[in-house]
Amino acid sequence: MGLRKANAYSKRKVTPYTRSSKKRTKAFIKTMPAHKIVKFDMGKTSDFNKGKLPHVLTVVSMEKVQIRNNAMESCRQYINKKLDKELGGQYYFKIVPFPHHVQRENKMLTGAGADRMQTGMQLSFGKSMNKAAILKKGSKLFVLGLPNEKGLILARKLIRQINSKIPGKIRVEYENLEKE
Repeated sequence: MGLRKANAYSKRKVTPYTRSSKKRTKAFIKTMPAHKIVKFDMGKTSDFNKGKLPHVLTVVSMEKVQIRNNAMESCRQYINKKLDKELGGQYYFKIVPFPHHVQRENKMLTGAGADRMQTGMQLSFGKSMNKAAILKKGSKLFVLGLPNEKGLILARKLIRQINSKIPGKIRVEYENLEKE
C-alpha cells in the first residue's frame, strides 16, 4: 500500500510525536520508521566555510507546515544531481530541518466484508508510518552556496521546479558574501 496524500498531514495543527527510548517502559513509539534522507550536507563544505562560494540562496518557509522526509529526499536528489552536473561539484547544498515528528496512520480496509475486520475509529491512535519535520513560519528549509551568476540562475530555476513537491509557500532569500 502506498503513502497517504501529503495534505492529510501537511497543514494540520500538530503536537510533536517523537518520544522514543531504549527502555521499553519509557518509549511511546515502539517501532520507529527508517530515515529516508541520506545526506544533509552536499558539495564543497570546506569552500563554503572559507567563503569561496559567495552567492547564498536560502529557501524559507512562509507558513507553519509539516514536510515529510520523502519529499525532502526527492528535492535533495533532484537539486543535487542537477547542480553536480552543471557546476561540476563547485557548490554547497544543505538540508536544514531534521525530521523528528513521527506520523501515524489508522489503516482502514475497503471492499466487501471489510466491516467485520476493523474497528473503525474506535481505538484509532494509529501505527507509525513516516517521519516529518515541523517547520514554523520563517524557518529555513535549504541553504545553497554558489560560485557565480550562472549557478545562481540555475539554482533559482531548480527551486521553482521543486516548489510543487514542498507543501506550503516558500520564499527564496539571496545573500552576497563577496568582500567589497
